[in-house]
Amino acid sequence: MNNKYIKIYDELVGLIQEGNLKPNTKLPSENELRERYQTTRETIRKALHLLSEHGYIQKVQGKGSIILDVKKFDFPISGLVSFKELASKMGQRAKTTVENLDTITPSDYLKEQLKLKKAQKVWEVIRVRDLDGEKVILDKDYFNKKMIPTLTKEVCENSIYEYIEGDMGLAISFAKKEITVEEPTEEDHKYLHIKGYSNIVVVKNYVYLDDASLFQYTESRHRPDKFRFVDFARRK
Repeated sequence: MNNKYIKIYDELVGLIQEGNLKPNTKLPSENELRERYQTTRETIRKALHLLSEHGYIQKVQGKGSIILDVKKFDFPISGLVSFKELASKMGQRAKTTVENLDTITPSDYLKEQLKLKKAQKVWEVIRVRDLDGEKVILDKDYFNKKMIPTLTKEVCENSIYEYIEGDMGLAISFAKKEITVEEPTEEDHKYLHIKGYSNIVVVKNYVYLDDASLFQYTESRHRPDKFRFVDFARRK
């Protein structure tokens, strides 16, 4: 059957997700899989290509296919990484949905976070990040409209940073980050799949251009089971 490789892919995904095939171990070889499923090498290779494309395995020359840890994704603390850049490592397992894009009059809290004057407006961008069919990140972005005068839904679905740096020609330089663990809000329950989880990991970002002007404040709210927040430190 032409779709036999899909069935093999689905079965292997199930074994990986259930932990029967362990992270950081080798997937059975092409020959072993061919014998197990009584099929052709071409069919097995199609299934393996799909596993690699969707972020379940990493092909390593001379070692075969290594099973990746699909339960948690490394989220760099010190770097300025867009979700699109993170998602590129996950293949088609990641999706962004724009729930709201609007120009708003900022609250006193947002004025304080963005160091705004009274008359200034901000963009509010609410996006939900989907991994493996589960809604696990709620991104609430606020941009100084004076610095970022135009935003579209298409830009927000793709990459705002790519638009700012590529189309607008601005240089994003650095960010201050704060990480806290909080109880889920009604908004978290509305947008995320968090049934059974009593905490949300909140990463607040204050992002600056290369002239040290603050243009973005973000609250990125993560379901705690899907991410490791990692950094590299060196003792001088």
